[in-house]
Formats: sequence, structure tokens, C-alpha cells
Amino acid sequence: MSKPYPNNPFLQNNFAPVAAECDAPDLVVHGELPAALAGTLYRNGPNPMFPPLGGEHHWFLGEGMIHAIHVEGGKARYRNRWVRTEQYEVQREAGERLISTGFGGAPLPGTENIKRNVANTNVVWHAGKLMALDEGSSPVAMDGDTLETTGPWTFEGKYNGPMTAHPKFDPKTGEMIFFGYMAAGPATPDISYQVVDRDGKLTRSETFKAPYASMVHDFIVTDEHVIFPIFPATIDVERIMKGGPVIAWDPDAGTHIGIMARNAGTDTIRWFKGDPCYVYHPMNAYTTHDGGRTRVVADMMKYSRVPLFPSADGKKAPTDLLDEQGQLVRWTFDLDGNSDSYTEEALTDLGGEFPRLDERFSGHGYRHGYYAATKRPKVPGASFDTLVHIDLASGQRHEWDAGAGNYVHEPVFVPRKQSAAEGDGFVVSLVYDTARNISDFIVLDTDDISKGPVARVELPARVPFGFHGNWRDAG
Repeated sequence: MSKPYPNNPFLQNNFAPVAAECDAPDLVVHGELPAALAGTLYRNGPNPMFPPLGGEHHWFLGEGMIHAIHVEGGKARYRNRWVRTEQYEVQREAGERLISTGFGGAPLPGTENIKRNVANTNVVWHAGKLMALDEGSSPVAMDGDTLETTGPWTFEGKYNGPMTAHPKFDPKTGEMIFFGYMAAGPATPDISYQVVDRDGKLTRSETFKAPYASMVHDFIVTDEHVIFPIFPATIDVERIMKGGPVIAWDPDAGTHIGIMARNAGTDTIRWFKGDPCYVYHPMNAYTTHDGGRTRVVADMMKYSRVPLFPSADGKKAPTDLLDEQGQLVRWTFDLDGNSDSYTEEALTDLGGEFPRLDERFSGHGYRHGYYAATKRPKVPGASFDTLVHIDLASGQRHEWDAGAGNYVHEPVFVPRKQSAAEGDGFVVSLVYDTARNISDFIVLDTDDISKGPVARVELPARVPFGFHGNWRDAG
């Protein structure tokens, strides 16, 4: 007999898991799907298989489920599957939860050797492989059409350490660039750095020590530099041994930003220092050489503290989805100067999360950005309600409010065609409708997203609020 899920905000409403895997080959379309839109939106997010052990649960630790919406020829189909990690398979066979969805605590007897991999944070396509990612494990390879799990992918055995859920893709070379934190084991400050060529071959792997051990969720790559942000969401062994939180906001540690030329070794990383803050996700970064000076410009969605984690003294974090909205700011680093500080400029007054861009301009100068925001009063169990398109040259914004009782996921940009100008295309996303208790796939035209969807596709089920997704062109 199944146990009930506890009264936890991240297990209720549209954070609650869905129990069924399904296929829906021909979905109802309202409006008209653009003929130019052909491909698949993959989404990933936590979908806990069973209720938590002892009631302790963190949103980040539910098992991953992939949702795929394929669009082509004006029609759409849907498929969802759990990522069949070792953690998934052992629990499915047992018919109950064996792996905690809380941070810390000893594993259940007999489960010590089960690999913890929730594979729930992002899903990317590279070198013919669909990869489900969390940030503490190897990627899990899946079939891009059937969503069947192939198994852990270790780049032909050349790297089996942790991999960020946010690898970067060089639009010119086709390389995939990534890092892994705690690369020498739990609570270590060691960070690995890897480069994989367009064919999936590992071409570079190095390790360096950060100023301290922390949760390093994302990083930034330009066509010339790699930027490693270390924020004071610390992982402190002494604190953990005393029963304190595994990951905690510790502002005294300060912010440290490491910058390295892509053609140099990790021993050349230069560290800049800033006020304590946290960034889950940058929008983009690029290198300039104006006036004979080399600068790195990084656009970041910045918080005054890390959301969703307690303070180092054990004081609990607020239970809202986010303590505050991130603020889109621009950091500029002068690589020819002697200072270890950097400048900050606010880019807009509307905060948000999940910043994205036209990825053909990733690591290069760009103009158009997209993100999710909250403009209506907060409602328990709700997420973001508005999608935003910002012109970073003019500061002008176009916004689409999903409407009362409707909440959006991360926006993903798809170019109208590969030769289209930057920002000319579509924003695709998912919307949860509380009245219908169902999710829709929506398409916005970037000519003016405020006009609302040119197409809305009814999905056969809810897609729980998750983290990230990406588009793969058909063919």
C-alpha cells in the first residue's frame, strides 16, 4: 500500500510528482504551430518516485523525469520517462524509497553502495547523445526518440567524476565545455575542468582548487575565457560533523570569481573578489578588446543570498520557491588592470530566473535575452507567471503574462531558421493551468511575445515545475 506524501510545499500542487509514464502521439493544437518550427523540446525536473524518508525532502533531490514534446509539420506529440539510473532501478524493484531526498544523514543499511544520481536538473543533446544531468554525477545517456535510458556516460571511460548540469556549447567549434565541483570527493574544494569536441571525444581534463568548497551550480564561457564563480553557499566538513547543514549560506566566505583564458592551464586562473551574493544562472558572457584593454562581461541573475538553503547557523531558509527574485546585472572584469574587484551594473528593474539567450551567440556579444519572472502577488505552490524578452541594447522589454492561475516554466529560444538574425524566432515553454490541472506547450513569436502564443498545445498530463530544458532541431 502506497504511503501518502507529506505536507511539504515542494510535494504539492504542481511541484507534486506525476506517477504515470505515457505516450500521446497526436495532441490538440490551438492556433497554428509555425511551419518553421520542427524539433523537440526536452524538459527535465525532479519527480520523486516515493514519499521521502522521515518526511525530510528537498526539491533538488527528487528522481529525474524527462518530458519530450516533438513538433513537426504543424502537429505535436508527447512522451515522458523517468531516467532509469541505478538509484531509480533499485527503488523500483524494492517498491519503496531507499535513498533520502534530504541533504545529510546516514544512508539506510544496505544502500551504502548504491550510486546517488537523480539526473533531474538539465537535459542536453551533444554528439548524437541525449544526456540527463545533475551536478554531482556522470551524465546519463538516453535515446533521443524513445527516451530509453542507455546508462551512465563516462566519455569512453576517460572521465567519470561529477559534471555540472550546465555545460556550455561553443557555437563555432561545437565543443562542449563543463566542470565538476567536489571533484576529489565530498566537501572538497577541488574542481575539474573538461572539454569535449563536437564528436564527443574528451580532449582536455584538469583539476584545480577553489578558495573553499561550495555549491557551484553554473559557470560561464566566452569564445576566449572560462569564468568559475565561487559563491558562499559553503560545504563545510566541520559544520556538517557538528550536525549543521550540508550546504549553507555563509556570507563571511565572500564571492570569488576565477577567470582563465581557454588556451591556458588552470594554474593561470586569476581570482577576483566581490560582495557575498549568489547566482544560480548567468544569461551569457563575452570578451571585449575595446581601447586595447581586454575585459570579460558577464550578465548574471543575482540574489543577495542563496535561495532554498539555510544559513550557516542553521536558521531555515524561507519556504517560498525563492527568497527573492534574482536581479539581472552586468559584471565587468578588467583583465589588464591590477585590481581584483569588478564593476556591477543593473540591466533592468524586473527580476526573475532561468535566463536564456539565442544560443548561436553563446559566449559572444549579444543583444536579446529571455527569462521567467513573477509579477503577480505570490501564491503558495505557484511558480513564475510571466515570460520576458529583454533587448539589452535598448533596455526595452516585452512581457507575456500567462494569465490568472497560470504559471510558466523556463523559456527556450528557437531561431526561425539557422541563418536568421539574432533573436528572430520563437520562445517555447510550458504553462501549468491550475483550473484544468494540466500543462500546455506554448509558442511565442519573438517579433512581440506580449501578443501571446501563436500556438498552444494541450499536453496529456501535468508537467511538474522543474528546472531546465533544451531544443533539438528535427533531422
